[in-house]
Amino acid sequence: MDDEKNTARARVRIGYDGRVHKWFKGPQAQKRYENEVRVLKYLEEKGCDFVPKTLGCDDENLYLVTSNCGSRVEHVSDAKKAKIFAKLESFGVRHEDAETRNITYNHRDGRFYVIDFEFATILEPGYPPSPPMDSHPDRSEYL
Repeated sequence: MDDEKNTARARVRIGYDGRVHKWFKGPQAQKRYENEVRVLKYLEEKGCDFVPKTLGCDDENLYLVTSNCGSRVEHVSDAKKAKIFAKLESFGVRHEDAETRNITYNHRDGRFYVIDFEFATILEPGYPPSPPMDSHPDRSEYL
């Protein structure tokens, strides 16, 4: 496996089979892990097809395996970025970190995907609440 990202809050590796392996670490790792798994499963239930699919998870080790959604996007217009995250909201999820670093492009599919749902919010009224977090920390400290 090759390291894709290793920051204060996550280590991400891409397996030789293309799957994405993510280990959560750092501040509120347990809650961020639980939230990402919960949001991805919710989006799968809603039929959202431009986010990673959960392929496996290990709650004890805060480890998540997902499908690969292509390569990170370096540049995207503000209008396109807004459109991508607005489409995500139409599935009932607000990303809460709607930045270019959380958009990928899959050349095989010819489309954009959204990744990294650690801080996302499910907007559906009455849906089980997310794990409590003291507050959404300043994400810039983890980049």
